[in-house]
Amino acid sequence: MSGCSLFRIAAFPKCFTSSSTTAICRTNVLNRIQVCGYAKKVVGKGKGKGMAKDELKGPEVCKDPVRLTSYAVGANIFKQGEDPKLKPPVEYPEWLFQLNLGPPKKLHELESENWEYWKRLRKENIWRFNKLHKGKKF
Repeated sequence: MSGCSLFRIAAFPKCFTSSSTTAICRTNVLNRIQVCGYAKKVVGKGKGKGMAKDELKGPEVCKDPVRLTSYAVGANIFKQGEDPKLKPPVEYPEWLFQLNLGPPKKLHELESENWEYWKRLRKENIWRFNKLHKGKKF
């Protein structure tokens, strides 16, 4: 950026009149005007409206059956190290195998004395309220 400055300092005089005969003028040097340095428009490659579309690449998918059955693939959150090894099922707590991994249960499938019932009821009422008031102005 040789020869081109991002800001150019300009002097703007400010005049104050206290009476009809006296005028006080002050120059403000801190006023800056942006003259150049704008970002250039990116020229896109390929089709579209001039924008290059980069494809997002996800993590590599492990297809090795031995590794999938002996390691918790994807559980390591650090850059270094490896995934933890899986233990035998006897070493894990019993409640872990009783978790519901499918879709959530409907309201009529739950018992009314359970906290899950009341939590689901509250959530469905919020969804209903939001649907009814969608598009209404305040």
